[in-house]
Parts: sequence; C-alpha cells; structure tokens
Amino acid sequence: MGCIMIFSGSEAAAKPRKLLMKGAEAIGEAAIRAGAKAYFCYPITPQTEVAEYLARRMPEVGGVFLQGESELAVANMLFGAAATGARVFTSTSSPGFSLMAEAMSYIAGAELPVVFINVMRCGPGLGGVLAAQSDYWQATRNSGHGDYRCPVLAPSSVQEAAELTLAAFELADRYRNPVIVLADGMIGQMMEPVMLEGLAAGEPVEKPWATQGCGGREPVVVKSLYLDPQVLERMNRRLAEKYAKMQTDEVQVELYNVRERHDLVVVAYGTMARICKTAIDRLGKEGLQVGLVRPITLFPFPVDAVHSAARHSAAGVVTVELSQGQMIDDVNLALGELGRSAFFGRSGGMVPTPDEVTRVFRDLVKRGAA
Repeated sequence: MGCIMIFSGSEAAAKPRKLLMKGAEAIGEAAIRAGAKAYFCYPITPQTEVAEYLARRMPEVGGVFLQGESELAVANMLFGAAATGARVFTSTSSPGFSLMAEAMSYIAGAELPVVFINVMRCGPGLGGVLAAQSDYWQATRNSGHGDYRCPVLAPSSVQEAAELTLAAFELADRYRNPVIVLADGMIGQMMEPVMLEGLAAGEPVEKPWATQGCGGREPVVVKSLYLDPQVLERMNRRLAEKYAKMQTDEVQVELYNVRERHDLVVVAYGTMARICKTAIDRLGKEGLQVGLVRPITLFPFPVDAVHSAARHSAAGVVTVELSQGQMIDDVNLALGELGRSAFFGRSGGMVPTPDEVTRVFRDLVKRGAA
C-alpha cells in the first residue's frame, strides 16, 4: 500500500507534481479531500484496496473507519450516519452492491446524501474478479425498489476516478440523494499518475434536516415511511421533479474526434472508451473519420449528444461495452428515429485489444459504405 511520487524538471527536488496511485487508493484519498467523515465497508475484490488505504488515512484525519459484518450492515450504517449530516460513503463491488440495494432505496426515500463506489467485476453470481461493465442496468435503473434514481458517474482514468469521487459528494449534498461512482475493475486496480492538488471540498452545505439535536429548534425526523397514500404520492412527485432537474442540469459527456461528418460514431464509457480512442486514432491515419461520444454521467444519459453525433454518421452508431449489451438500451432510446445501434462487447473479464476494436470499426464502415 502507498503512493510513489513523480518529480518533474528542475523543481523535482522541491515540489512533487504527481503521485503514482492505484485507482482504489485515489478514490479513497479523493473522498478524504471531499470532507468525508465516515467510511463503512466490507472487503470484496477488486476494490478492497480502498478499505486498506482508508484504514490508515481515516484515523489520520479524525474520521471513522469501520468494517461491518456484511454489506447489508454497512448500507444501514450509512443511513444512520448520513442522517446526522456527515459526509459518508462506502465502496464495494458487484455482489456487494446487490446486497446494499434495499438500504439504498431507504436512503433515497429518506433523501440522504450518500456516495456509493461500485468497482464492477464479472457476473452474474460470483462470476470472477476481473473487469466488467455489466452493472450498468443495476446502477442506472435502480438497484433497489421504488421510484427513485441516482446520479451515476463513470470515470475513464485514475485521475477522473479521483475527480468524480469528489464531485459525487457535491452532487449528493446538492440533491440530498445517493450518488454512484461506477468504475470497471481496471480503474480500481491500475496505477497512473494523479494530480491531487486542487482537489478539495466546496463550501459546507446547510443541513437543517439533519438529526443533530434540537437545541431550541423543532425536532426533525428522517424517514422513508409514509402510510398516507396521498402524502406518499406527493413525495414521489417531488422526487420525480428532482430527478428531472438532474437530467436537465447534470449531464456530463466527452466528445472525442466528433465532427460535422463521420464515417462511424462510437458510444463507450470507462476503460473501454480509452481502447476505442486508440482504435479511432489508428483509423484516422487511414483517412476514416470516427467519432466517440463518452458518457461521463450514465444517469443522466447524454441523449442529445448521442443523437446529434449520429445524425451525421454514414455507417451509423456502434455501442462498445464490457458486457453483453446494457448501455445500448439508452443509446437506442437516444437515437430514436435514426434507427438502432450496432453492438460490440466482450464479457467474463475478457477485454478486447485495440487491434480487435479497430477491425470491428473498419468492418462497420465498409458495410455502411456498401
């Protein structure tokens, strides 16, 4: 465990510029810098290094580190701690995320700001410990019951994993809502240079709803139980308005090599998007124009960006995922009258090489031109 300092130029002896960090460690450090005061966890590969890192760091900053007896216990600890107004979070991987689903619904219903980090592994079931993107439906469609939604942020590098972890805490407080950082296993395990300077919590948010003692004010109750159906319906409508505002205000997307005309448009996220960029650069040297739309927020999904790019693509759109095809549902919804997306994916921990992806893109362009 630990970080390696990278020095640069004549300032090397005086000022470290970057840290070489594993993705899991960068997530943990970013949470500290976001002002997280409590971390509850249960170990599961490939994100256990988050817990290993924070077992040391949380006590150093006066925070709480607690390993629960199960993921069910951890998720309910989050409810109680978040109700006090503290910034709290957990990290887990796919089967553990499933076990937290019921409590996540309670947290959403009680409008509590909690950050969930899910470093995805292969499934279904125990599957394997290698990288996958097969929790997309679970994260974007609700892992728990009821009418609720969570913002879902998908990093594509270790640097972005740190930045989006910080952003997740800000979003959680802004909307009083759980927020998910959804990273594939490679992001959690790879090591890359990370710039942590400037990563810091924003201005504290007033939380008059928090259970911090009366102190002369009216008592507050944090709950998700509404036995009067009319009251519950009003609650659900108010939550729906909040989710609609997220879809208007919180879309994040990267456009790579997107132009007025394309031979092909690719939609991919996370690590898979990086492999697609390599293929796109190679095809550019062959004179083929391929653009990439990379959703950074999986919910809210960048519908307009996908539709706009696809309108000017000769061979249409291809969705690339480390799954049998899940994000493609959102891509097809975004395409609307433009048709349906082609698909390329690998699963079970198999990650396609840039050569393989390049061949797929080239074949699609040829087919579209035929």
